[in-house]
Amino acid sequence: MRLVNTKRARLAGLFITACVLLPSLAVAQPSGHYPPGVEGIKAGSIPPPGFYTKDYNYFYYAGRGDRMPPDLNVVTYVNVLRQIWVTKCKILGADYGMDALVPFCYTDLRAAGVKDSGFEVGDIYFEPLLLAWHWQQFDLGAGYAFWAPTGDFQNGPTAKPGKGFWSNMFTLGGTWYPAGEDKSWAISILNRYEIHTENDHINVTRGNNYTLEFGLSKNLEQKVDVGVIGYIQQQTTKDSGRGAVPAVLGPGYNRSVLDRVFGVGPEVNFFWGKAKLFISARYAYEFGARDRAEGHMACVTLTKIW
Repeated sequence: MRLVNTKRARLAGLFITACVLLPSLAVAQPSGHYPPGVEGIKAGSIPPPGFYTKDYNYFYYAGRGDRMPPDLNVVTYVNVLRQIWVTKCKILGADYGMDALVPFCYTDLRAAGVKDSGFEVGDIYFEPLLLAWHWQQFDLGAGYAFWAPTGDFQNGPTAKPGKGFWSNMFTLGGTWYPAGEDKSWAISILNRYEIHTENDHINVTRGNNYTLEFGLSKNLEQKVDVGVIGYIQQQTTKDSGRGAVPAVLGPGYNRSVLDRVFGVGPEVNFFWGKAKLFISARYAYEFGARDRAEGHMACVTLTKIW
């Protein structure tokens, strides 16, 4: 391992890079692949050149929702190992990088009279284009990524982690440091747009999704960041294809309605200098759901700098 200076370590801690994905959460996130809230504070920043390993531990619980089965109860734990390489190559003045991840999913589901549980590998993710710009008071990140339908798929209420289709995601985000050179305050915004292909198993193309994540944070003693995170996820187009209508998951549930959800909560990050390790923990309470579940999200992430 090579040593990193303080500036680089702090900059690496500002990011949860501009394109990350965890797998589908059964009926908890019905439209696309990306579950909102996994990025957290300073989500618009990407780390400087180097190698990084991230271990995501994602927890989700939902027992309610709009147009959901009245007996809905879903508990999901997802462990994701992600390898990130940011090179010193420049594209339009930005550092060029790439990354990939493999998700391991456990889901326990109760919905519409169905009981199902299991632990399996989900859809694999690859990001061949990751661009990072860094200025004095602002970071900018952009990227393109896709998911391959490698996880097992099953229609209807299921614990199977696969979505059954390919997805493309475009990302643009930024982090602004308004307090001066010490960058003690940070305001971040991260935009994602998912475009899905047809699921050949059921002849349905899921509607596209837009996700906005934001964060406000304060750095304490150079090792700890505390803040508030939030997100909005909105389906932007209706499902299409021969199997799109009707597609009933429970009483009153129809896939032709555009789903959405909001979430907000706290986050804390800590940098362990000797181990060159960042530890982050965040929680979000969901509300305002339409045609989808809403519940509680928690994520603990370990980021190792090599």
